[in-house]
Amino acid sequence: MNSKFSKNIAADVEAEIVLAKKLELADNPSESFHHLENAHVLGQESTWWHVKVHILMFLWAIRQRDIKEGIGQIIRILGAATKTGIGLVPAGNTGGANVSPFKQLPINPLHQAAIIRAKSNVKQKF
Repeated sequence: MNSKFSKNIAADVEAEIVLAKKLELADNPSESFHHLENAHVLGQESTWWHVKVHILMFLWAIRQRDIKEGIGQIIRILGAATKTGIGLVPAGNTGGANVSPFKQLPINPLHQAAIIRAKSNVKQKF
């Protein structure tokens, strides 16, 4: 995790991941995946978090025996690893196989505030 944004957004992304784990253990897989989607929205501008969340989504798909989601996540892992660093991420995209990886979506105001906060702590280099 190199970038300051990655470090600044970490607590928000990790909180969503923890909720996802708890809900999956409580046998609520759809709500669990929803929190992985939240983690994706929050962290997708960081290559580290973007790839990590897609890996977690892939593992979720394996546990749920969801072939479509699993295949979609393999494609998205490759995209996240190669495209995030050059800024090719559609803001608000939830990251699941049910959404085009190129589609921009509205961002929940609470998530937008967390992203802005994380970015505001990133010092610009001139």
